[in-house]
Amino acid sequence: MNIELNCRNALKGLFVASVLALTGCVSIPASIQGSVPNPTDNLASVQNAPEMYIGQEARFGGKVLAVENETTRTRLEIAVMALNKYDAAPELNSPSIGRIYAYLNGFREPSDFTNRYITVVGKITGEQQGKVGQVPYKYVTLDVTGFQRWNVAQSVMIPPSGPWGYGYYGDPYFYNHPWGYGYGYGYPGGPVPVQTYLTE
Repeated sequence: MNIELNCRNALKGLFVASVLALTGCVSIPASIQGSVPNPTDNLASVQNAPEMYIGQEARFGGKVLAVENETTRTRLEIAVMALNKYDAAPELNSPSIGRIYAYLNGFREPSDFTNRYITVVGKITGEQQGKVGQVPYKYVTLDVTGFQRWNVAQSVMIPPSGPWGYGYYGDPYFYNHPWGYGYGYGYPGGPVPVQTYLTE
């Protein structure tokens, strides 16, 4: 009984420590923190009354659909997605909540941005008429002061091993299991789960 309680307490302590370490390490990159504590990130509100937000700082993120180089600046067409509250990265697999035109100073290589996930911060300048296919669309426009391109990464969710090191029930229980030692908490056979996420 004491051994079981000690094991449970140890596992609980490890879990809490892991959560604290994770939350302590996650933060919004300096390039997109902006100059105010909470930049506007509600695209729907801006779309409903863009004139009220002109000059205000905003932070939006999503997937770059198109890049157009102009004489002195580059325009990114971004399908805006919800942002993660911890690092302001776009939430993968979340639906688009609208589109914006984000303007960056100077020439930018289109291949460095097209189909990439990005978060931008800058001043709202109003709206601009455009089209999505053949459908007229009003884009909220933003002069970008900072941006963060995100990389798609994957990690394999390995089942944790038990307190004895060879699976939760010890060596004999998993001796003949096809996964061998370290099989974990009786994880069912089949493909190992893979988590996809965005990173700097």
